[in-house]
Amino acid sequence: MEYETVLDILDDEGTVNLDEREASWRSEGWGGYEASTYATGHPTTTDHSADETIPVVEERLRVGKRDTSHGRVRVRAYTVETPVSEMVELRDEHVELVRTPVNRPAKVDEDYRERSFEAEEHREEAVVSKEARVVEEIGLRKTSDTRQETVSDTVRHTEVEVDDERTAVERHDLDRSRKCCS
Repeated sequence: MEYETVLDILDDEGTVNLDEREASWRSEGWGGYEASTYATGHPTTTDHSADETIPVVEERLRVGKRDTSHGRVRVRAYTVETPVSEMVELRDEHVELVRTPVNRPAKVDEDYRERSFEAEEHREEAVVSKEARVVEEIGLRKTSDTRQETVSDTVRHTEVEVDDERTAVERHDLDRSRKCCS
Protein backbone atom coordinates (compact mmCIF):
# COMPACT_ATOMS: atom_id res chain seq x y z
CA MET A 1 0.00 0.00 0.00
CA GLU A 2 2.77 2.51 0.91
CA TYR A 3 4.76 1.58 -2.21
CA GLU A 4 1.83 2.48 -4.47
CA THR A 5 1.24 5.72 -2.54
CA VAL A 6 4.90 6.71 -3.01
CA LEU A 7 4.72 5.93 -6.75
CA ASP A 8 1.54 8.01 -7.05
CA ILE A 9 3.21 10.98 -5.34
CA LEU A 10 6.31 10.73 -7.57
CA ASP A 11 4.15 10.50 -10.70
CA ASP A 12 2.08 13.52 -9.59
CA GLU A 13 5.20 15.62 -9.03
CA GLY A 14 6.72 14.91 -12.47
CA THR A 15 9.72 12.72 -11.69
CA VAL A 16 12.70 12.68 -14.03
CA ASN A 17 13.94 9.50 -15.73
CA LEU A 18 17.71 9.91 -15.27
CA ASP A 19 18.61 7.43 -18.03
CA GLU A 20 16.49 9.34 -20.55
CA ARG A 21 17.90 12.68 -19.36
CA GLU A 22 21.52 11.41 -19.68
CA ALA A 23 20.84 10.08 -23.20
CA SER A 24 19.37 13.45 -24.19
CA TRP A 25 22.39 15.37 -22.84
CA ARG A 26 24.84 13.00 -24.52
CA SER A 27 23.03 13.45 -27.85
CA GLU A 28 23.60 17.19 -27.40
CA GLY A 29 27.37 16.72 -26.92
CA TRP A 30 27.77 16.24 -23.17
CA GLY A 31 30.60 13.83 -22.38
CA GLY A 32 29.58 12.91 -18.86
CA TYR A 33 30.76 14.08 -15.48
CA GLU A 34 33.91 11.96 -15.62
CA ALA A 35 35.09 13.81 -18.75
CA SER A 36 34.53 17.29 -17.30
CA THR A 37 37.19 19.47 -15.67
CA TYR A 38 35.18 19.34 -12.45
CA ALA A 39 35.69 15.58 -12.15
CA THR A 40 39.43 15.59 -12.90
CA GLY A 41 40.25 18.74 -10.99
CA HIS A 42 42.55 19.87 -13.81
CA PRO A 43 41.34 22.67 -16.01
CA THR A 44 41.83 22.01 -19.66
CA THR A 45 44.58 24.02 -21.24
CA THR A 46 44.54 25.28 -24.76
CA ASP A 47 47.68 25.09 -26.82
CA HIS A 48 47.80 28.62 -28.14
CA SER A 49 50.66 27.74 -30.40
CA ALA A 50 48.33 25.66 -32.60
CA ASP A 51 45.87 27.26 -34.96
CA GLU A 52 42.93 28.61 -33.00
CA THR A 53 39.42 27.87 -34.20
CA ILE A 54 36.05 29.36 -33.52
CA PRO A 55 33.28 26.82 -33.34
CA VAL A 56 30.16 27.70 -35.29
CA VAL A 57 27.22 26.66 -33.16
CA GLU A 58 23.62 26.38 -34.24
CA GLU A 59 20.72 25.44 -31.97
CA ARG A 60 17.81 23.44 -33.27
CA LEU A 61 14.42 23.39 -31.64
CA ARG A 62 13.12 19.92 -30.79
CA VAL A 63 9.58 19.79 -29.49
CA GLY A 64 8.40 16.70 -27.66
CA LYS A 65 5.61 16.02 -25.25
CA ARG A 66 5.18 14.44 -21.85
CA ASP A 67 2.25 13.21 -19.84
CA THR A 68 1.55 15.21 -16.69
CA SER A 69 -1.03 14.57 -14.03
CA HIS A 70 -3.68 17.24 -13.47
CA GLY A 71 -5.54 15.69 -10.58
CA ARG A 72 -7.37 12.54 -9.71
CA VAL A 73 -10.96 11.50 -9.11
CA ARG A 74 -11.48 8.82 -6.51
CA VAL A 75 -14.88 7.27 -5.84
CA ARG A 76 -15.25 5.48 -2.52
CA ALA A 77 -18.36 3.75 -1.22
CA TYR A 78 -19.01 3.16 2.46
CA THR A 79 -22.02 2.38 4.64
CA VAL A 80 -23.65 4.92 6.94
CA GLU A 81 -26.32 3.97 9.45
CA THR A 82 -29.04 6.54 10.05
CA PRO A 83 -31.61 6.06 12.80
CA VAL A 84 -35.19 6.29 11.55
CA SER A 85 -38.49 6.06 13.37
CA GLU A 86 -42.03 5.67 12.13
CA MET A 87 -45.35 5.78 13.99
CA VAL A 88 -47.58 2.72 13.67
CA GLU A 89 -50.95 2.20 15.34
CA LEU A 90 -51.22 -1.17 17.06
CA ARG A 91 -54.39 -2.78 18.41
CA ASP A 92 -54.65 -4.81 21.60
CA GLU A 93 -57.59 -7.11 22.42
CA HIS A 94 -58.43 -7.87 26.03
CA VAL A 95 -60.69 -10.55 27.46
CA GLU A 96 -62.66 -9.55 30.52
CA LEU A 97 -64.66 -11.84 32.73
CA VAL A 98 -68.10 -10.30 33.00
CA ARG A 99 -70.35 -11.34 35.89
CA THR A 100 -73.88 -10.17 35.68
CA PRO A 101 -76.23 -10.73 38.65
CA VAL A 102 -79.42 -12.47 37.45
CA ASN A 103 -82.49 -13.65 39.29
CA ARG A 104 -84.60 -16.00 37.15
CA PRO A 105 -85.86 -19.56 37.44
CA ALA A 106 -83.39 -22.24 36.25
CA LYS A 107 -84.16 -24.43 33.30
CA VAL A 108 -83.17 -27.86 34.45
CA ASP A 109 -82.27 -29.40 31.12
CA GLU A 110 -80.57 -26.36 29.80
CA ASP A 111 -78.85 -24.69 32.72
CA TYR A 112 -77.32 -27.87 34.21
CA ARG A 113 -75.58 -29.19 31.17
CA GLU A 114 -71.83 -28.98 30.93
CA ARG A 115 -70.40 -26.42 28.64
CA SER A 116 -67.42 -24.18 28.12
CA PHE A 117 -66.48 -21.26 25.99
CA GLU A 118 -63.35 -19.28 25.58
CA ALA A 119 -61.99 -16.11 24.08
CA GLU A 120 -58.43 -15.46 23.06
CA GLU A 121 -56.69 -12.15 23.51
CA HIS A 122 -54.75 -10.77 20.59
CA ARG A 123 -52.14 -8.08 20.46
CA GLU A 124 -50.58 -6.50 17.38
CA GLU A 125 -46.83 -6.17 17.39
CA ALA A 126 -44.72 -4.07 15.07
CA VAL A 127 -42.88 -6.11 12.49
CA VAL A 128 -39.89 -4.56 10.74
CA SER A 129 -38.41 -5.76 7.51
CA LYS A 130 -35.80 -4.13 5.33
CA GLU A 131 -35.23 -4.33 1.64
CA ALA A 132 -32.01 -3.12 0.07
CA ARG A 133 -32.53 -1.48 -3.32
CA VAL A 134 -29.94 -0.18 -5.72
CA VAL A 135 -31.01 3.39 -6.49
CA GLU A 136 -28.03 4.67 -8.50
CA GLU A 137 -24.80 3.47 -10.07
CA ILE A 138 -21.67 5.60 -10.15
CA GLY A 139 -18.70 4.94 -12.39
CA LEU A 140 -15.80 6.80 -13.92
CA ARG A 141 -15.26 7.28 -17.63
CA LYS A 142 -12.11 8.75 -19.08
CA THR A 143 -12.36 10.69 -22.30
CA SER A 144 -9.58 12.29 -24.23
CA ASP A 145 -9.42 15.15 -26.64
CA THR A 146 -6.58 16.25 -28.83
CA ARG A 147 -5.52 19.83 -29.22
CA GLN A 148 -2.88 21.64 -31.16
CA GLU A 149 -0.54 24.03 -29.46
CA THR A 150 2.03 26.25 -31.05
CA VAL A 151 5.35 26.17 -29.22
CA SER A 152 7.48 29.26 -29.65
CA ASP A 153 11.05 29.68 -28.49
CA THR A 154 14.30 31.12 -29.75
CA VAL A 155 17.27 29.27 -31.16
CA ARG A 156 20.79 30.62 -31.35
CA HIS A 157 23.54 30.26 -33.89
CA THR A 158 26.99 31.65 -34.30
CA GLU A 159 27.60 34.31 -36.90
CA VAL A 160 31.22 34.68 -38.03
CA GLU A 161 32.56 37.88 -39.54
CA VAL A 162 35.94 37.88 -41.20
CA ASP A 163 37.69 41.20 -41.71
CA ASP A 164 40.54 40.47 -44.10
CA GLU A 165 42.60 43.63 -44.45
CA ARG A 166 45.45 42.02 -46.36
CA THR A 167 46.26 43.09 -49.85
CA ALA A 168 45.38 40.83 -52.72
CA VAL A 169 49.08 39.87 -53.23
CA GLU A 170 49.53 38.77 -49.61
CA ARG A 171 46.32 36.75 -49.74
CA HIS A 172 47.47 35.04 -52.97
CA ASP A 173 50.87 34.17 -51.45
CA LEU A 174 49.22 32.79 -48.31
CA ASP A 175 46.81 30.61 -50.32
CA ARG A 176 49.73 29.29 -52.44
CA SER A 177 51.82 28.45 -49.35
CA ARG A 178 48.95 26.46 -47.88
CA LYS A 179 48.62 24.42 -51.10
CA CYS A 180 52.27 23.68 -51.22
CA CYS A 181 52.58 22.51 -47.62
CA SER A 182 49.46 20.43 -47.38
